[in-house]
Amino acid sequence: MPPASPVFSGEPGRPSWKTVLGKLRMSLWCHPGRTSVERLRRSTVGTLLIGVAFAWLGTFVRLTAQGRHLLAPLTIFDMAGTAAFSILYVQMVRASIAGVRATREMIASGALVLVMLVSLHGELWSLGLLAVAWSSGAALLLDRRGAIAVSVGAAAVAVLVVPSGRLGLDDTSALAIATFLAMAMFMPWANRFQLWFWKVVRAAEEGKEAMARLAVTEERLRFSRDLHDLVGHSLSAIALKSEVAAKLSAVDAERAAAEMGEVRVLAREALKEIRTAVRGYRTVDFDAELRSMTAVLEAGGIGCSLELPKEGVPDEAATLLAWVIREGTTNVLRHSSATRCRIAITLREGTAVLEMTNDGATGPGGRGGTGLTGMSERVTAMGGVLTAGAGEGAGEFRLRATIPLEGAR
Repeated sequence: MPPASPVFSGEPGRPSWKTVLGKLRMSLWCHPGRTSVERLRRSTVGTLLIGVAFAWLGTFVRLTAQGRHLLAPLTIFDMAGTAAFSILYVQMVRASIAGVRATREMIASGALVLVMLVSLHGELWSLGLLAVAWSSGAALLLDRRGAIAVSVGAAAVAVLVVPSGRLGLDDTSALAIATFLAMAMFMPWANRFQLWFWKVVRAAEEGKEAMARLAVTEERLRFSRDLHDLVGHSLSAIALKSEVAAKLSAVDAERAAAEMGEVRVLAREALKEIRTAVRGYRTVDFDAELRSMTAVLEAGGIGCSLELPKEGVPDEAATLLAWVIREGTTNVLRHSSATRCRIAITLREGTAVLEMTNDGATGPGGRGGTGLTGMSERVTAMGGVLTAGAGEGAGEFRLRATIPLEGAR
């Protein structure tokens, strides 16, 4: 058991402050079941929605500085226009994430912003934020030249139509305009960079999935070629000798019987070759599986450490352990917000013992996925034992499999 925290010493059963902070962090930032790509997508959407925050910030500054009444017609128009712009802006962001066009939303939101710039009263650092918000969203839907055009155009219209200066602050108009223009140029391109980064990650993820599908397809083709090479010649010979035996059965029964004897031998050899091929197909490369699972965990932002025995694991036990590690890796990725994972394999007293430990377990005491139930039945059928539950540390989950080496078949 880990030592009690000094902060809560003398209060047994009460969690330490590190445990509380760790659970709070996981609940806020690491939603169980979300992959790194899904979290990046949500983060990208949240970053791109900064235009909505700019629009409402400008509205709040105008209402606060000018002391408008909430029921005044100009105030109602200001808030309704900002709400309509927010809806159109969200649609533009969704279209940019999905990679589709949203020309009508871009034109409608631009026209709405222009009407608000002309109709409302405000300074450059309140009303002008609408122009910056619109260019930040429109730049996501255009190419590089279009993004430059909307960035420069929106900033120029805001400077020409809206009075300069900061509300209630002593500042020169030149400095206010220069600062505003710098921000108006920066925000659209910051949004474009964030969208570009998301597209690169998504393309890489799609490439990994395509490679996985291709690997499966190639393995199926390899197996089909092996079966064709092994069985094709034998079946052809069997078919030919069977025809010869059928023709000779009426004129030379002894020779026909000899041909059928050869057919029986060929059939047994073909069956033996098929069983050998299938047995080799079901046996996995243990080292390759470990490297693959480690790469998958590290790609998900999980640090992985391996502890392997010096002597090699027998092939039959290695195949079963590889399946357990694969299922354990899936469990870590889907049912935890882990940052580290330890895989340890030891050989002692005629058994192979596998332990997978990870942090970031979710639920009371940590719970595994339903796939572990089926894996437990498979391990039990081989004479082994599989257990899954909370580890020694706070928020830890431990998967342990004990497999007898002589019983693994």
